[in-house]
Amino acid sequence: MRRLKLTALLALMIFLLATAALVLAGLNDKLAPADMIVVPGNTIAPDGTPSPRLQARLDAALAQFQAGRAPRILVSGATGKEGFDEAASMARYLQSRGVPASAIIEDNQGWTTEATARNAAILMREHGWKTAMVATQYFHVPRFRLALERSGIAVSGNVHAPYFELRDLYSIPRETVGYAVYYAFHQ
Repeated sequence: MRRLKLTALLALMIFLLATAALVLAGLNDKLAPADMIVVPGNTIAPDGTPSPRLQARLDAALAQFQAGRAPRILVSGATGKEGFDEAASMARYLQSRGVPASAIIEDNQGWTTEATARNAAILMREHGWKTAMVATQYFHVPRFRLALERSGIAVSGNVHAPYFELRDLYSIPRETVGYAVYYAFHQ
């Protein structure tokens, strides 16, 4: 029984350390030039606009676009349970804030982090683009970077959305497990 308790305590400590490392990595923005900023989708409000969480992602990408770090933004998502095309809603949001339509690329087949990474890689190879910047929630940054890198994209930088909510208490440990699973099983 003592061995079982020690094993459980060790597992918990490793999990907590891994979680802390992922959070710190996600909060540590790395600003660098890129061929494209990639923003994964998220919830769309009942009125068809991006949720506050998704707006924060888009605003983080917008700030990097306006700073001249990338000439284009890929918005990736799918049609969620709300019935709206996430990518189209994200594109409208960016356009309403001055981003030209010609600088926005919509991917409406980004059902998952892996699908977004795969779609971004295909698009980038087609155009000869090499580097991407990630713009997403802090807890999602490490796994999204990993997904893009495993798809053959050089991730030059990342920014986190400055949006925190109670839901993060669930999202952070879930992302720790998600990162471990993705690292182990998605080559």
